[in-house]
Amino acid sequence: MQSQPHLPAGWNTSRIPDQTGKRYLITGANSGLGLQAAKALVAKGAHVTVTARSELKGATAMLDTGAQEALLLDLADLSSIREAATKITEPYDVVFLNAGIMVPPFSKTVDGFESQMGTNHLGHFAFAGLIERFVKERWVVTSSFAHRMGNFGNQSKETIKNRCLGVGKYSPWISYGDSKLANLLFVNELERRRLARGHGAIPIAAHPGWSRTNLFGVEKSKDLVSKLSDLTANKFAQSAAEGALPLLCAAVLEGINHTAFLGPDGLFELKGSPKFTHGKALAYDQQLATSLWQVSEELTGVAWENAPHA
Repeated sequence: MQSQPHLPAGWNTSRIPDQTGKRYLITGANSGLGLQAAKALVAKGAHVTVTARSELKGATAMLDTGAQEALLLDLADLSSIREAATKITEPYDVVFLNAGIMVPPFSKTVDGFESQMGTNHLGHFAFAGLIERFVKERWVVTSSFAHRMGNFGNQSKETIKNRCLGVGKYSPWISYGDSKLANLLFVNELERRRLARGHGAIPIAAHPGWSRTNLFGVEKSKDLVSKLSDLTANKFAQSAAEGALPLLCAAVLEGINHTAFLGPDGLFELKGSPKFTHGKALAYDQQLATSLWQVSEELTGVAWENAPHA
């Protein structure tokens, strides 16, 4: 395994080099981590495209961040994903796969996927596969320390598919953990496929620790854990701007290598400046990653190597 570059202690946005001429696309940039990442990159001269689920939210995101473009994209709707992909006609240096939802009551996407797996993993899987040839340098994928709650049961394709389709008993936190574990499995499987093909953007994962974002305070499952998470986050969690630092570091740090995973350097990785970290062992299970990829292709209809290009 290649060593990672030196990451200075206390890394922050002041260390982001001039980004003039660089192009970024950030999903879910109308609030939270994505908004803060967009603001920081625009401030350094980057051209940034933000995505949002409505024209109003897109326009607001442009005003709030200074981004130059907004793209309509609903990750819970494959038809929206395919339409958005057709709008990508110029290359991006880095694409952030960042948008997400957390522990909502049980619901399904337009295409019948459990909402968290559908939005946090399958939607990004499909969108990324459709725009792959337009991404030159890096994918930055937002995971979470909550990936440690994910497991995919017996890890068979049938179980993975059932979790994606919301078949069986629904646990909002386990489903969220599965979706965030899926993000890491996606990064590692994408890197194996990139190396096999000999080309493609480098996939990198990051997590924000415990950060105050729009994921807190929105409609959630009414279980006690969800209620407590909202109450404590408002008082103790770090800001979204601080939570965005590992994502930004993953996007701009020179010399960073494939399948890196960045998170905060504080106690239990809840807060702090970016550092290199590791997911749980299951996140690096090649058989599980391959099975998830195959199920994802089947459910979304997007086969990466054969995906119709925008």
